[in-house]
Amino acid sequence: MTDATTAGPTDRPPQANWFSRDLNLQSILARRWPDGIDRWREPLADFAAWAAAEVDPQAEFSDRTAPPELEAYDRAGRRIDRVRYNPAWRAVSREVYRRGIVGLNYGALESGSEAAPFLVTFAMGYLLAQADISLHCPVTMTGAVAHVLDRYAPAAVRDAYLPDLVRTDGEALTGGTWATELHGGSDVGATTTTARPAGDHVLLDGLKWFVSNAGGGLALATARPEGAAEGGAGLGLYLVPATRPDGGPNPMRIRRLKDKLGTRGIATGEVELDGTWAVEVAPPPDGLKLMMEALEFSRLQNVMGALGVQRRVFVEALDYAAARVAFGRPITAFPMLQDELLRILVPLEAGCALGFEAAAAFDAALADAAARPWLRLVTALAKFRTAEDANTACRVAMEVVGGNAYTYDYPFARLLRDAQVLSIWEGPANIQALELLRLLGNRAPGHEAFEARLAGILDAAPADLDGPAQALAAARADFRAALSHIRGDGAEAQRHARRLMGLMADILAAALLVEEAAEGLARGDARKALVARLFVEDRLAPPARRGIGPGRAWVSRHFDALVGGAPIAADHLAKS
Repeated sequence: MTDATTAGPTDRPPQANWFSRDLNLQSILARRWPDGIDRWREPLADFAAWAAAEVDPQAEFSDRTAPPELEAYDRAGRRIDRVRYNPAWRAVSREVYRRGIVGLNYGALESGSEAAPFLVTFAMGYLLAQADISLHCPVTMTGAVAHVLDRYAPAAVRDAYLPDLVRTDGEALTGGTWATELHGGSDVGATTTTARPAGDHVLLDGLKWFVSNAGGGLALATARPEGAAEGGAGLGLYLVPATRPDGGPNPMRIRRLKDKLGTRGIATGEVELDGTWAVEVAPPPDGLKLMMEALEFSRLQNVMGALGVQRRVFVEALDYAAARVAFGRPITAFPMLQDELLRILVPLEAGCALGFEAAAAFDAALADAAARPWLRLVTALAKFRTAEDANTACRVAMEVVGGNAYTYDYPFARLLRDAQVLSIWEGPANIQALELLRLLGNRAPGHEAFEARLAGILDAAPADLDGPAQALAAARADFRAALSHIRGDGAEAQRHARRLMGLMADILAAALLVEEAAEGLARGDARKALVARLFVEDRLAPPARRGIGPGRAWVSRHFDALVGGAPIAADHLAKS
């Protein structure tokens, strides 16, 4: 007999393996890492099976029944500020790190084995998010803290603290990134938390207003040393352990846990620092820069989270629709319903192309700093577009399923609530747009990197892809005109930055689909070419013509292959 207090719902139908069924993900990983992906197929399939079988039921249970609670005092009346999670959460939290979602990237630290590329652990993040964004959140921040310590911390700090974040024995510490303050929001340069020197460490004083994974083991925090300049240039970056080196608790107070719309499985709190022990990772003026390195990593995992949500609601809606009979037919036989499912699938595959371009750029930038401008640009575009599309996908999927989706018998309500944070975490769209303007400045290399990537794809596109390629060329002209308009006019640049970001994200996603389509056609498979055509028609065609006209009669003929990821013979392209 199952203990419902720890295991969660048990009457749901079994899930097909989320990795094995996702042929698009497998294809992307094979393209991005042809010499190594075979090594990771079985571990990724095993990870996906665990996420569906263990993490997903826990997510429902924690969300609805047993969210984290704050224990401010122990039974003797002593202040402890401990976050209490239910046993199911604690079990999956230990297990996800044991499975290496952070530690695999640092394999040499433990056993001398070769470290996995971040492409692998980003794919694990995508699979994990299909089960639980609340668990994906601390994984994201733990990975961000580990990345900053590994790449930028003084050797003594790195050697003392990094091993506890990347261990794979089930005892890993988890991380946090403490930047947001009540008065500043996204303006991290307005930080008022102070750092006082105290020998070989510092003492922090201040209030961090949005602390996700409150009660985690290690956090990166921005603070201003006494006498430092105002603004971002005066910030240092500090590592705050939950326990001081002498074994005692680090003095800090969790004032309360936030009562949130979604991601209810993870504790988000207000943390008051009062003489809190910390060690310096970077002094001013590099503190804010390194916190942005952590946030850049988190933004990439945010992309994976958004893609995971899209994939999960697509699969749930497709499976429900395939089994649902109305008016004597499965509802997947109705063209309107087919189009609704493709409204989820096509942006999902475009987002995957965009997101894994960013993931590959992350690995490339670790090896070559010259790749960093492209990483920053594609991450900003992917973070914005995938978060927006995840929210739309949840709503469309609920409409496909109908009234049942509005109940907690299905995961849609939880996913819909959780998806709202994806547009906010690690900088909302306006912040990404400001980042984009910096990357497109007159002396910045972002424009050249964007143009070069597009040119390489368009120059290599085969004649069979002339339609999407021509639409891309026209959209590129629109981008150039828009960029010319805003350059030199700061007010116009800010007014149109978000629109420009949307245009660039759609152009790049379409181009990457064309690149995938060209490789598919070389193997005799037209499926991705048809996906690219649908995306271009919906996102880059003039508004009055998007998706309207006789040109989509072919969708019903190829619907099963499109939603199932199966190949479509290349000779069907000319007939479609």
